[in-house]
Amino acid sequence: MIDQEASAVTMPAAGKSRPRNEFTRFLVVGTVAALVNLICRYLLNPVMGYSAAILLAYLCGMVTAFILSKAFVFAESPLSTTTEFMRFTLVNVAAVIQVWAVSIFLAEWLLPRLGAITYAYDIAHLIGVAVPVFTSYLGHKHFSFSHR
Repeated sequence: MIDQEASAVTMPAAGKSRPRNEFTRFLVVGTVAALVNLICRYLLNPVMGYSAAILLAYLCGMVTAFILSKAFVFAESPLSTTTEFMRFTLVNVAAVIQVWAVSIFLAEWLLPRLGAITYAYDIAHLIGVAVPVFTSYLGHKHFSFSHR
């Protein structure tokens, strides 16, 4: 007799252990890319301004996110890697505008007015990186790695 509950569970392919839910995988990949982004910003900040460091660090995180998303998050699409990357970049242009605007607004206006001066830039950048999670997921799912 087959256990109906056990048969409904799909097992990952041999040798592959990853969360089954696509959005969960997207969050894991996004977390790794965000860490790359934040680390790069810390490394770049001593040699350039905060605003420029955010933008260049975002590019580093974006390339990381593309490679990991293509490999681990979204099903293979009929699009070429070049087309996927160009579409991925377009979605990320909208996201980087969100990250930059939120980070600058928080760091240079809101947080100082709330008295959070010591870590204002760090807090602002962390929040800024988190803002486009849902819009980016939908953009990448339905545009960057689309099956149409």
